[in-house]
Amino acid sequence: MRHVEFTAGGGSRRWWALGALAVSVLVVGLDLFVLSLALPTLAVDLHASTGDLQWFVDAYSLVLAAALLPAGLVGDRVGRKKLLMCALAVFGAASAACAYASSPGELIAARAVLGLAAAVIMPLALAVLPVMFTPAERPKAIAIVGGATFLGYPLGPILGGWLLDHYWWGSVFLINVPVVVLALAAVMFLLPESRGTGRLRIDVIGVLLSSAGLAILTYGVIRAGQYGWSDVLAVAAMAAGAALLGLFTAWERAAGRRGRGQPLVDLSLFAAPGFTWGTALSTMISFALFGLTFAMPQFFLDVSGLDSMASGIRMLPLIGGLVVGLGIGQRLQSTRKAGDGGPGRPPVLGMRPVGAGGFAVMAAALAVGTATSPASGAGFMCTWFAVTGLGLGLAMPTMLNAALSALAAERSGSGSALMTAARQVGATIGIAVLGTVLNSVYRSHLAASHLTASQPPAALAAAKSSVGAGVIVAARLGSASLLTAVHIAYASGVDLMLWVCAAIAAAAAVLAAVFLPRRPGRPGGPAGIAPREAAGDAGGAGSGGDAGGAGSAELDAAGAE
Repeated sequence: MRHVEFTAGGGSRRWWALGALAVSVLVVGLDLFVLSLALPTLAVDLHASTGDLQWFVDAYSLVLAAALLPAGLVGDRVGRKKLLMCALAVFGAASAACAYASSPGELIAARAVLGLAAAVIMPLALAVLPVMFTPAERPKAIAIVGGATFLGYPLGPILGGWLLDHYWWGSVFLINVPVVVLALAAVMFLLPESRGTGRLRIDVIGVLLSSAGLAILTYGVIRAGQYGWSDVLAVAAMAAGAALLGLFTAWERAAGRRGRGQPLVDLSLFAAPGFTWGTALSTMISFALFGLTFAMPQFFLDVSGLDSMASGIRMLPLIGGLVVGLGIGQRLQSTRKAGDGGPGRPPVLGMRPVGAGGFAVMAAALAVGTATSPASGAGFMCTWFAVTGLGLGLAMPTMLNAALSALAAERSGSGSALMTAARQVGATIGIAVLGTVLNSVYRSHLAASHLTASQPPAALAAAKSSVGAGVIVAARLGSASLLTAVHIAYASGVDLMLWVCAAIAAAAAVLAAVFLPRRPGRPGGPAGIAPREAAGDAGGAGSGGDAGGAGSAELDAAGAE
């Protein structure tokens, strides 16, 4: 295979390749939501216990968390295109294995393999953006990939709901396969190969410490969400995970001082304000957003009485607002280079006002959403959903651009993996914390409601376990009063949860306004950090020039074989 120059800023092939990346992350987004729809059916058809159902979800999350950081480093060294193709193939095969699993153990194992593949796909889809696009083009590229990620949120329930209504439960996993085939073909023929210079040197101790720490911490948070934050095992797991991550940080810092070997994480990245605050604030978005996407589908299903497909359709305004926000945000931050019809000029607005403004819009919309009740109309729900999506479309790509701009091409894989790991942990914590808030309010309101006073104690105890159980118990008893109490209690929990989400978004708006750089940094410049190994390598992909490969980045183009 011969090497060719793949110059950022020239040619249309890069934009077709970007479409391949968008399809790749769409696969992961779809899988995140279709499983939850199939859980009731799986409990019956696979004779799965409650513990089995939890592991169907948790096996994916734990392996994903454990494999993110090593996946980024391997992509930097082996080749990002090559590893992405392997991950897509594995994801497709594991999806088929999920569809035809005949026992809970088989499905848990297949879900774990899915998590491993997703751990490669998610960071590498972002890692190639600094290599392929100039700083002027990057906001648009990030908006496209970010939009594809969130497109899976409504499409998952819509497609999954329709399939469950017409076919067997395995079909919700098989929908990944044709999408994977399309993504694999597009990546194979359109995406150029990119990698860092130098040999692959695995930081074995770093891999073990980070993987164990992230997996154990994630398990502890998941268990706390299920059994309460006072659960001994949950607290012990969270403490052990945090301790291992502390040891990992100390080990990486020592490796950096020694200057020998290849650290798993280049901690000097955190000296770049763009990377530090872009990562931190995008994690806060994940914390707030996943609480929203976790709670509202249940509201539509169990309070509004919609079916799975209709519940997914109700999420579409969030995506509509997101698309509008993505378009506005990338225009406000796009620059025109000299030679594009005029002299070079700065963007209309910098990252700081766009990012802070997006968070502020999200906070305002979520605050309005706290007025949601069982009687809320579709117009009210669609409006605050759409405005939340608008704020998300402004804020999320801005945070990703801030972080990615600090990454030279040498370490874009490991840097993107670090950012993705932080966002994944933030999302897991968000679901656990916000789920605890929601469940606590639901149970307390249901216990205090005078509408439930005449109900049998055993029925009330069952109804308190979840809103879905409450609706089932009320239907079996034929009790309209209990059903009304369940609806009001859950809506009250959603309202408080949305207040917490709004507070997180408001805090992020303040932090972005104060600390986020106004413009993207340059690797090696005052707002960015170049990789240690790239210094002095004049021919390296990330040396000199604009952030992340502006100028010429040497890529191993697949089409040149």
